[in-house]
Amino acid sequence: MKRVATPTSDRQPPVSGTSEHQSLSKYIRARFDECSRSHKDVAQYIVDHLDEAAFQTAEELARRANTSSSTVVRFSQALGFEGFPELQGQAREEYRRRVAAGLTGAANGASSAAEPLFSLDQSEFETAVAADHVNVEETARKISRSDIEAAIDAIAGARRVLIAGTDQMAFFASYLRHLLMLLDLQADIVASPSQEALSRLGRIDDSMLVIGLSAGRPHPLVVRAMKLARHRKAGTVAITDATLSEVAKLAQIRLYYSSNSPAYVRSHTALLSMIQALAYGVYSRDAEQYADRIKAFRLK
Repeated sequence: MKRVATPTSDRQPPVSGTSEHQSLSKYIRARFDECSRSHKDVAQYIVDHLDEAAFQTAEELARRANTSSSTVVRFSQALGFEGFPELQGQAREEYRRRVAAGLTGAANGASSAAEPLFSLDQSEFETAVAADHVNVEETARKISRSDIEAAIDAIAGARRVLIAGTDQMAFFASYLRHLLMLLDLQADIVASPSQEALSRLGRIDDSMLVIGLSAGRPHPLVVRAMKLARHRKAGTVAITDATLSEVAKLAQIRLYYSSNSPAYVRSHTALLSMIQALAYGVYSRDAEQYADRIKAFRLK
């Protein structure tokens, strides 16, 4: 007999518990450790980009999560849904509840959302710029001041900083190193599994701070650096766009940035902003000490 799917508008995520109104995000988080590696990529993306998951096709979602549409379908079924359309129905329900909660807050006297930067008939360029604006705003709203202060304290107090970031993250690792060295802080990077990079990992000790950068699924080298740092009791900071990232789980301090983008690559505008803000935070702790060094740099 052919199985008939339950209408998505009436069905909550299939959960094993007493709650019949668990949100999709919470349900995915609860089941995350049970997921296979490929399914975790989909899970991370849906949790952190619910608005996109609510309205994109399985093919579009798969492309942004760096996986296949069949994996998206199998992930949906592994959670107990008939397929992706049923999961997407729950994503839309949760998204609508979030929007409704925001509108209610504004009606009760809270400040309303800012006017859009561009008109509704945006060009591709305008759409990308507007998305970056939202990413920076969302990152600033979600990140906690205590986490930022803890990260700045850790950077300023470390004997040496090791920044791990490969592929597209290698640029940002190098730039953060550059900013810290301008402040005369000792910093190195691990950007590839070279002999030199591996020897730097071998020198990790409890007086160092290891910063792991990742976008989406973290590179095994970055995970290795964080695991080694944790084992040797070094300080650890994760800067990632995935709240369920393995790098974030291994870190003492976790900084999340939003990377939504209409383009074919993730947006790193918020990441760049965060890196510069962290360096400025360190500088501000003792501006007089760094003033002469920075002045000399500006005159070059």
